Amino acid sequence: MKSDLRRFAGLLALAAALTVTAVAQEGKPAPKADDTALPDPVAVVEGEKISRADLQETFNNALAASGISPDDLTADQKMAGYREILDELIVDKLVSRKASSVEIPDAEVDAEITRVKSQFPDENTFKAEMSKAGETDTSFRETVKKMMQQQKWMEQQIGDQAKVADDDIKKFYDENKKEFEHPELVRASHILIRVPEDASDEVVAEKKKAADAALARVTEKKEDFTAVAKEVSEEPGAKESGGDLNFFPKDRMVPEFADAAFAMKKGDISKEPVRTKFGWHVINVTDRKDAGSMPYDEVKEQVGSYLEGSKRRDVVRGIIESVRSEAKVDNKLPAAPAAPAGS
Repeated sequence: MKSDLRRFAGLLALAAALTVTAVAQEGKPAPKADDTALPDPVAVVEGEKISRADLQETFNNALAASGISPDDLTADQKMAGYREILDELIVDKLVSRKASSVEIPDAEVDAEITRVKSQFPDENTFKAEMSKAGETDTSFRETVKKMMQQQKWMEQQIGDQAKVADDDIKKFYDENKKEFEHPELVRASHILIRVPEDASDEVVAEKKKAADAALARVTEKKEDFTAVAKEVSEEPGAKESGGDLNFFPKDRMVPEFADAAFAMKKGDISKEPVRTKFGWHVINVTDRKDAGSMPYDEVKEQVGSYLEGSKRRDVVRGIIESVRSEAKVDNKLPAAPAAPAGS
């Protein structure tokens, strides 16, 4: 398993490179791709070699993740992909060298490994995936620690550089008010009793009885709607959300659901279950908003996060460029062809 920096950046770089070369080659014959054209090593970074095999492995993994077949690529497309991914491998090595002295307590490494494992159904599935990736417990731990070192080192370099002042947030809001306009909105929760699209009349009626029972619990028996939704709703994630759909415009939902919800007042629960292609819904309208603009105080945090993320990417790009400019890197791949004049 390679670091997240290598895997995800490499995949994005590959996609960008293949798009550019595909456009540049439109209408030209496709020469056969030839992997043997790669030198070995493909680069030397501060005296440390990046082998042809390492580049090929990362390239193949990126192709597999993006669903692209290597047989569909021309030689120029493959070389463009190799160049972009090699650049990410070089950055990975440089950042890793810079971050190698960063201390990461064993307890933090253990916690991160536990978090990663929690994303798998069980321990056996996790071990099987690690085996496929050629990882042992020891190498996986080293990979996780290296990733955490890189992240912590980068955070140290960023410091306060990505912070955004309140005045800048307000300025962005004032200059982009049209982006914060919204149509009439409804916030609703629902209890869904699923009905297969090809269900017989008997099944539809049976499911309707289950929806009627849920409706009776929240109207006649006055049970808490969220609690009942968590218990009986068949919507994925209902146990966590309690059926809450948050605010939505009318055109986001299927017509039958939207028509019913937008005809209700805040606090209303549908008098009858509503049938859609998904099944029977018991709807509870919890809030409404007239068409208008979202107030600054309501979106300040969201806008701040957006601006900080943009600023952060610029800062990281600058840090990486600085690290590269100070390093001795011998890239042995053929240089990219010059861009056509006027492009």
